[in-house]
Amino acid sequence: MSEGETDQAPGTQADWPLRPWMLAALLALAGLAVHFVTDSAGADLVPWRAALAAALVFGPLAFAFTLDRARWKEPLVFAGVVALVMAGIAWRASSAGDRHADQAFWVAAGLVAITLALPLFQAGFHRLRWRTAYDRTHFHVWTDAISGAGALVFTGVSWLLLLLLAALFSAIDIDLVEDLIDEGWFGWSFSGAAFGAALGVLRNQLKIIGTLQSVVMLVFSIIAVPLAVALAIFLLSVLASGISVLWNATESPTPLLLSVAVAGFVLVNAVVRNADHEVSGNRALRWAALVLALAIFPLALLAAISTGTRIAEYGLSPERLWGIVAVAVAVAYGLAYFVAPIRGRLPGWMERVRSANMHLAVATCVLAFILALPLFDFGAISARNQLARLESGKVAVDEFDFDALRWDFGDAGRNALARLTEGNDPDIADLANEALEAEIRTYRNAERNDERDSRLANLRLQFEDAALQELVIQHVRASAWRCNAPCVALDLGMGENGKRMVALVEGGRVAQEEFDISGPADKDAVERAVDVATLNEVPEPGQSEGSTVEIREWTGRRIYIDGKPAGQPFE
Repeated sequence: MSEGETDQAPGTQADWPLRPWMLAALLALAGLAVHFVTDSAGADLVPWRAALAAALVFGPLAFAFTLDRARWKEPLVFAGVVALVMAGIAWRASSAGDRHADQAFWVAAGLVAITLALPLFQAGFHRLRWRTAYDRTHFHVWTDAISGAGALVFTGVSWLLLLLLAALFSAIDIDLVEDLIDEGWFGWSFSGAAFGAALGVLRNQLKIIGTLQSVVMLVFSIIAVPLAVALAIFLLSVLASGISVLWNATESPTPLLLSVAVAGFVLVNAVVRNADHEVSGNRALRWAALVLALAIFPLALLAAISTGTRIAEYGLSPERLWGIVAVAVAVAYGLAYFVAPIRGRLPGWMERVRSANMHLAVATCVLAFILALPLFDFGAISARNQLARLESGKVAVDEFDFDALRWDFGDAGRNALARLTEGNDPDIADLANEALEAEIRTYRNAERNDERDSRLANLRLQFEDAALQELVIQHVRASAWRCNAPCVALDLGMGENGKRMVALVEGGRVAQEEFDISGPADKDAVERAVDVATLNEVPEPGQSEGSTVEIREWTGRRIYIDGKPAGQPFE
């Protein structure tokens, strides 16, 4: 094995006294450069500035984590690749504008790719490929996490101390430190220097951090026991009661299920460790790890079913496509962990988990990198799916979310709306044109159909004007915050601007709306939001479904609920 390959092996890192100073200077200069790139005389963060800033942040950080006294050429190349990758992603994301709607996911995919690539590079995967020792990779995953977190904590403490010193000197009319803090360049440079110095000190103590890693994993392995018991009870309950009990308990089970699956993954590896000889002999911990390894796959399957159910109901969107990717990765890990104990003899399942970790980490890194590239347009894929649902009649016209095409799918969605405006169906054309010309999103379809129907059932219209009734119904339909409890609409007559005034009374509170009945239906009527119940000291009367809500003569007119005044007089 070459010298370069042993430098990064666990337990062999030599103390390098200059490391803290070099990393402090490197990251301080990088921070200073980022300041001038991103805040040059208040310049906008145009694509080239965003790309350069990303390169100046992630390149030096990658170099700082991999630099060693006898090994700097390969880390420099790796840092250059990281800088180029993140610069390209930043350029693409910042230049996308509103042409795309999932730029944040591109950046997230890039971060996942370089985060996974870092320990693989440190372990020598670029040379050894699949001969890379698992204990090296696992060692660097934990030491990178611990040293990075420790450097962040030190940076925060350094800023706290600096602020205390600024206050101390300001007390005697010396404002030098306070003035420095107010300078943008100083903040970036100080943060970089503090983080670099702390990281350098911690990287010099990897042997100690390796010991700390064992302690952390021991603590995590203890937590694995109660989580294993809880997950066993949970899965048995779902099996006995049916999946529907989970859907009824929460509207978004997928993030919850994936979070628990990730927790199970971390705790399984806390028990599995680097090799069989490091695994605790405690039978409770071993059985807990086995239960968790078997539980990850059912959790990932439930998340997949949840995602599939939502897609079947609402169709694809860029966010849901990224959700599919996350669920697919979870299912892959879950399946590998589920198969490991049942493939071959049970005693060797931990070694099979370690092998799966290596292969899946590389695969996930490559997948994340590919998804960060401009190869797939999730907005276009989603727009085609939504149009197919509409054209096939799978979703009714009045239930179709035209606003989502306008705001959530980028140019692909707006192009789809433009095509719908030229279609043969006048209703679809009118709704598509309305969404295309909207300046503010109304979120009319942000809730489930049954929730909207329930709100409309709460509405009681106490006037006979059919045109005004339709406008009020449309307004409540589009306003998810309206009529979540029994509510009453009262006609207040014509306003000074020639529009009809309507009072919506809910929970004893009164809000006035104005509607133009002389023109076409105004589905997005502007709410005046005159919550008069809060503008005086009149107590809010109780209101139930059968309450009598009426207008009584008073020196002016006001609203009464069950004979008690509500809010201020409106005349």
